[in-house]
Amino acid sequence: MRKFLDAVTALIAFACALLALALLGGLVYVIVQKGGPAISWGFFTEQIRLVGAAGGIFWNLIGTLILLLTAFLASAPIAIALALMERVWLKSETSRSILRTGLYAINGVPSIVFGIFGFIVLVQWCGWGKSWLAGGLILAMVILPTVTVALMERLKAIPAKYVEAAAGLGLSRSQIIWAVLLRQSWGGLITGSLLGLARAAGEVAPIMFTATIFAGAAMPHAIKESPVLSLPYHIFILAQDSFDPGVGSKLWGSALVLLGLVFSLSLAALPTRLRIHEEAHHG
Repeated sequence: MRKFLDAVTALIAFACALLALALLGGLVYVIVQKGGPAISWGFFTEQIRLVGAAGGIFWNLIGTLILLLTAFLASAPIAIALALMERVWLKSETSRSILRTGLYAINGVPSIVFGIFGFIVLVQWCGWGKSWLAGGLILAMVILPTVTVALMERLKAIPAKYVEAAAGLGLSRSQIIWAVLLRQSWGGLITGSLLGLARAAGEVAPIMFTATIFAGAAMPHAIKESPVLSLPYHIFILAQDSFDPGVGSKLWGSALVLLGLVFSLSLAALPTRLRIHEEAHHG
């Protein structure tokens, strides 16, 4: 009876996996089929015209990359500090569990909540208005748990004998951190950052209140009142007027570019992730 239940469970799990893959494949196929005709050199090099019915996504792509770069630069130092705190300074399992639980709780917060928080604190209270920096900081908050947990797992996988050998050679705690822990854990930081940025690239809610507008922006010129264009918000607005054939074509083309960006970030994280698992297995 137990073997029968295990077989049924495995069969159901396999069927669910096939269904998920089929839905994903169908979605990708539709986006490629409808968005492919819109892709051209001009689509990447021209700016938006005629309320999205003409032109391209040059500044939308640039703005998205600015937001992602800002999110990475803001989240990486905090993620390193939290991961090192968990690995080096927190001695009890209870305190480590509290830190991890807090990160998991933050990761479960809906992105719209981050957007409202950014709007109240950065846009209104700090007086920044819509700003690329405000959007980047909010996206950094969104991806911080992903980056931190990935780095924690990498630090945890470092054999204790490395640290013991470094201490036996007379290295101080700070020297051990720099020469052993951080040197051995860059892969976790890169992997977590790429996976986090892949999520952030498609977020609309955190940036629509804090950083992005539909048209009329180029390179940021300051911190305050310096919004950018972005692909997710561009798609969000075009979807509301998708009955126009010209707009519909640009909508699917923009969706295809965003899909390619997210896929590229996720794919870039795969080799490092596999190498980390292989090292942990051999270790």
